Amino acid sequence: MAKLPQSTTKYVIEAQIEAEGIVEKPDIIGAVFGQTEGLLGTDLELRELQRTGRIGRIEVYINASHGKCSGKITIPSSLDASETALIAAAIETIERVGPCNAAIHITKVEDVRIAKRKYIVDTAKRILRELVYQSLPESEVLSEQIKQEIRIAEITTFRNLPAGPDAAKAEDIILVEGRADVLNLLRNGIKNAVAVGGTSIPPEIKDIVREKEVAVFLDGDRGGDLILKELLQMTDIDYVARAPEGKEVEELTKKEVYKALREKVSMDQLRLENKEGFAKYERSRTEVPPTRAASQDNGTSNEPENGPEEPSYEHPASKPAERYDKDEPRRTIKIPKKYADVFKESLGELVGTRAACIYDDSLNLLGRVPAKDISGSLSGIHAHAIVLDGVVDKELVETAEANGVKFLVGTERDKLQRTSVIVITKGALQGKKGD
Repeated sequence: MAKLPQSTTKYVIEAQIEAEGIVEKPDIIGAVFGQTEGLLGTDLELRELQRTGRIGRIEVYINASHGKCSGKITIPSSLDASETALIAAAIETIERVGPCNAAIHITKVEDVRIAKRKYIVDTAKRILRELVYQSLPESEVLSEQIKQEIRIAEITTFRNLPAGPDAAKAEDIILVEGRADVLNLLRNGIKNAVAVGGTSIPPEIKDIVREKEVAVFLDGDRGGDLILKELLQMTDIDYVARAPEGKEVEELTKKEVYKALREKVSMDQLRLENKEGFAKYERSRTEVPPTRAASQDNGTSNEPENGPEEPSYEHPASKPAERYDKDEPRRTIKIPKKYADVFKESLGELVGTRAACIYDDSLNLLGRVPAKDISGSLSGIHAHAIVLDGVVDKELVETAEANGVKFLVGTERDKLQRTSVIVITKGALQGKKGD
């Protein structure tokens, strides 16, 4: 018998057979051809249809059990739907197979094209899904890998230290711990990083800090704390940024890198937040000699026999709880030249900034804050002197007195009550009369 090519099959007839006895496959196929012969005319004769390839090979699957047989018959067809239905109906008319009574029931007539269409749709969905979720991301990953390789290839040296390609020409740089940190910043588009090379700070860092605005970007661990301490002892950095606690800069994602750099803190702010710790670090690199007042309190004097060790600066002071009389002469208090020099230099740097610098009794800078925020900044710290770009008024004097401040230095002063706070103006620092 001829076998219908799979590509031309349109329908598949599936039937169930039950026989009252033992029959074999040739008996069933013979019954199909023999008992349908002449039923539908010569145009639908099964033998002729199979010879011309319009009916395919009839397949039979039979099982015998307890003296009876049951099985399945499949017949592929390339006829149209109505002719295939007629063939299926004709097969149900078979009543005997071999010597046994039998019954055949059509279970279904399947349109193979529907199954093919379903397969095509499912396959198209899978292909599209792979294009969208696999092919495109893969090309993006390749592109990003190429960019990263280019960035890594751009790593250079600046002052004999591993650095990004823009470190030499940039006005501001980012100090990181090691080469791996520089590479990670390069991967994320930051090209002005310089590595300090671990907790041992190289001397080149001093020159870099002197020439450029520097932000130090440290790991969020104890190693980062140690590097910060050493940097404070050696240099004057401008900003500090830290990786999240327990993480290192080299393992941060792009989002984490930029978030940490956006949240960098100025050194002035850090000094205010951690007054005692930063004062301790800074004292280790800058020893301040005791003031004359401290020497007098201890019953000693720093003056040699022939006169004072330092030139003194005279400032009009006053008695507490009294108001100035216009014609009353002011008494003067001698202030060490060291104080006058620090106040004068600090006030010169503050001109036009509307800011204030706060010092302790050793003239260590505790912090720099906006002049309008002085009152809030004095809480909880031991401020000894305040230098501000602004007018020293009554309210500021009262705030300073309440917080134990000894010196207030400003560009000008209002008419004030007598107070224990020593008020110095810019004119007095410059030696002008009447200030």
